[in-house]
Amino acid sequence: MKWIEVQIKTTTEAEEIVENIMYELGVGGLAIEDPKDILAFQESEEDWDFIDPSILNQDYEGIIIKGYFPESEDLIDKIELIRDSIEKNPHNDLDKGLGEVTTSEVYEKDWAEAWKKYYKPKRIGEKIVIKPTWEEYEKTDDQIIIELDPGMAFGTGTHETTIMCIEALEKYVKEGYIVYDIGCGSGILGIAAAKLGAKKVIGVDSDEVCIRVSNENAQLNKVNDKIEIRKGNLLDVVHGKADIIVSNIIAEIIIDMVDSLKDYLKEDGIFIASGIITDKVDMVKEALNENGFKIIDIVIMKDWACIISTIE
Repeated sequence: MKWIEVQIKTTTEAEEIVENIMYELGVGGLAIEDPKDILAFQESEEDWDFIDPSILNQDYEGIIIKGYFPESEDLIDKIELIRDSIEKNPHNDLDKGLGEVTTSEVYEKDWAEAWKKYYKPKRIGEKIVIKPTWEEYEKTDDQIIIELDPGMAFGTGTHETTIMCIEALEKYVKEGYIVYDIGCGSGILGIAAAKLGAKKVIGVDSDEVCIRVSNENAQLNKVNDKIEIRKGNLLDVVHGKADIIVSNIIAEIIIDMVDSLKDYLKEDGIFIASGIITDKVDMVKEALNENGFKIIDIVIMKDWACIISTIE
């Protein structure tokens, strides 16, 4: 399958705004190249087999965000909207927009192979290990292994927002629970919930790639009998009430969902919300409090937050 790669040279400060623009226009996948992150990894205790020198040597001081869009009749219109929204965005104090936009063609197979070199087994929480399908890993008796091939769907287990959600699921999921994963991406959170004991998981996403990848990963992990993936807009395609709702999206979408959450969450249920940049934690807290939710915990990891709440 052929995709169009839209590449934006921008700044760390503008990262969330650019990501929001891309998501609003239906991006099929995002990749972010930040030389500072790679240098930090090199200085950490993580064992990396390979670092692409082209990232470290790029002649650009900011970050590069790459978004992937499937070929479609309205693709040209989408690209022009991206150019208008990013290159002419008034948020930039220097009146130069949020960044420079370029495009190129890329095949899904080539895209997947390119990032596999960076993706290694990762332990999260007390006992969960995210293992790429192509990597060898020798588990211990108490570990829960999640095999994953996210392709172009978000959710590899390496991003802070995903890590915090998995750690929260490990803490709150109990045997026999019903879990809704809203904005399921690669299906990683639903798979984690199923392997932690949930009897039923419903994952929802509006993107066809995410639907396909989530189903494939559920089968790969032999939990497809517990997981149902539905295409739809947020909570529109779920019925009944869950013990836990987890949503790793962005602050604005979480806020929009909050006023209807009680219709889908049991009285003592848990809402795990992530994808929240730390500057917007107060906005989400306010929305939760106004709609009768009690904040149980707020976890911060780098510039991201995970807010855990329950119905008061």
